[in-house]
Order: sequence, then structure tokens, then C-alpha cells
Amino acid sequence: MTTPRRYVREVVILLALFTLIGSAHAADPGLITKQSRYSVKEMIERFIAAIKAKEPAGFMVFTEIDHAAAAKKFGLDMLPRTVIVFGNPKIGTPVMQKTPLLAIDVPPKALVWQGDDGKVWLTYNSAEYLFGTVYPRHGLTSTPSTAVAAFAEALDGFSDYATK
Repeated sequence: MTTPRRYVREVVILLALFTLIGSAHAADPGLITKQSRYSVKEMIERFIAAIKAKEPAGFMVFTEIDHAAAAKKFGLDMLPRTVIVFGNPKIGTPVMQKTPLLAIDVPPKALVWQGDDGKVWLTYNSAEYLFGTVYPRHGLTSTPSTAVAAFAEALDGFSDYATK
């Protein structure tokens, strides 16, 4: 039988655990998160530069979404959270022509963000997640493993340049 004192202690322990879980980074296998040694502004610039360097291969930056600036416009405070929407129209356009609803999930995005501890991070969906979960959601299941590996290599290169 649980005593009132033990019950209170268990509730306090559970609340503490939920608080820790809520403040930790999600351990989602589809997400890749890398810590940066640069400021948010510098990392955004470096990530964009890495993508633009691959423009001859078809990569481009579509836009940036600054969530903190949007929050500030309405009197709310938020640590830096900037989403960079990027991709390769040479690869994505033919697929979206055949499967228009894919456009709701792509092009890929990267999130540059600052944690409560002041550390700066870059998070993005892995190539395996994009081709193994997002594409099948739209009925696309036959992506060659060489294409997945090539895209994973590109993502790794962009993110390494931005963070290291």
C-alpha cells in the first residue's frame, strides 16, 4: 500500500522527470542535430553559403523563416529559431510533377536554433527519413539507395560546413 508521503515523493519524482524530458532534445531517429561552434547568425550564413556553393549541381535556398522575429512583431520573446528552406529543383521538380502533394513535405528544411543554455544547434531531417518516410507517405517507394546516399552526403557536407 502506498503511503501519502511515498505518493507525494513519487509524484515529485515524476514531475521532475517530465520537466527534464520536456527540456531535452527530441531523440527522433529521423532528425539529425549538430552543435555549432558559431553564433546563430554565422551558422545561418555558413549553411546558406554551403548550399549556394552547390548551385551548379542544382541546389538552392528558397527562403528563410525567422520565428523569433515573427514572435517579436507580436510582443513575444523567443530564442533564435530560423528555418532555412532549401533543395534541388533538378531532383524535386520531376517528382512533384508526378506527385503534386509531395510539395506539402518538401523541399527539405533545416532549423538553426539556440537552446536555453546558449548553445547553437542545427537540426534537419535525415535523407533516410525523407526517402524512407516522407516519400512513401505519398506513394513513392522506389528511390535508389545511391540517390539516398548522395543526398545524405550532401546534407552532411552542408551541415558540417555550417557547424564545424
